[in-house]
Amino acid sequence: MEKAKISGSQLFVLIVLFEMGSAILLGLGAEVKQDAWIAILFGLAGGIIVFFIYYRLYMYYPDLPLTSYLQKILGKWFGRFIGLLYIVYFIYIASRVLRDFGELLTTTIYNSTPLFVVNSLMILVIIYGIHKGFEVLARVGEIYFGVVYLTAILGMLLITFSGLIHLSNLTPILEHGLKPVIKTFLTTTLTFPFGEMVVFTMLLPFLNDKKKAKIVCLGGMILAGINITITAVINISVLGAGLFQRSTFPLLTTVGRIQIADFIERLDVLFMLYLIIGGFFKISIYYYAAVAGAADIFQFKNQRKLGFPIGMIVLFSSITIASNIAEFLKEGLVVVPVYLSWPFQIIIPSILLIIAFFLNRKKQTSSA
Repeated sequence: MEKAKISGSQLFVLIVLFEMGSAILLGLGAEVKQDAWIAILFGLAGGIIVFFIYYRLYMYYPDLPLTSYLQKILGKWFGRFIGLLYIVYFIYIASRVLRDFGELLTTTIYNSTPLFVVNSLMILVIIYGIHKGFEVLARVGEIYFGVVYLTAILGMLLITFSGLIHLSNLTPILEHGLKPVIKTFLTTTLTFPFGEMVVFTMLLPFLNDKKKAKIVCLGGMILAGINITITAVINISVLGAGLFQRSTFPLLTTVGRIQIADFIERLDVLFMLYLIIGGFFKISIYYYAAVAGAADIFQFKNQRKLGFPIGMIVLFSSITIASNIAEFLKEGLVVVPVYLSWPFQIIIPSILLIIAFFLNRKKQTSSA
């Protein structure tokens, strides 16, 4: 592992930017239309419970990343095999997020630019940032955190003054009962974005004050969850439940409607910056976790040697992952939650925690 140390505030900023990332961009919980914000709050509550699994594992092994304590809990070879699966998972999700933002740019601003070119430019910047080290990424996060929040506040004010918000679009609440909301919570909002905190099992050892881990992580998750919920409420209020559900990038559609005094309008390009910042940090954290994990499992003394090859895998995966955006979105909604997110975010960590509990209790009994 890289000899990096970050403060509690830097970790907090990274968690907020990571969690908001592509969750702000996409219409999270759109399956339940005007009840999307309820599904998001359910996801936040469930995500906090799942986080305590990661936190408990971290308390057992505070100086080790996930790929290292997998080997201690499951044995050297089986632990390495599961660790390798996690690396593939991190690379795959990094590829998906890169594709999300590549599609955003090619369908809005750069209509004539190939997806490969846009994704290449973004991944090269990320490779360079990670090459400089995790501490540098954390410090950059602190700078951009202010930019993100100023942009968000400005956007909220402009949407309000444009008279676009119609709270009646949020009714009727629970029109079809609680069952569709719970289904969306279990298949979507629990695992995306809140269950994705599993990636921080690779990064928590960098925290310089171990006692702050719980409060910092929970604070970051709660703030990001509130921000995502407010964004969903605004999108539904402005667009209506039908358009919110049909829109590929609802926040961009909402911002595109801002018009004040026939002068302030077409601000979607400005808010693209806000979305790209979130995407940059989400891809970077997944990508860094994959690089650090691969270096740990394959015993590389200098993990920077793995940066470029893994970056190229992320790039080419993002292009070949689906032939078009419809297929890409369907894969993300149907295949990923059931076959990837639940096993890697909930089932495997739960099994690890049970085994770690008995292993550590056995050690305490033998030492006593």
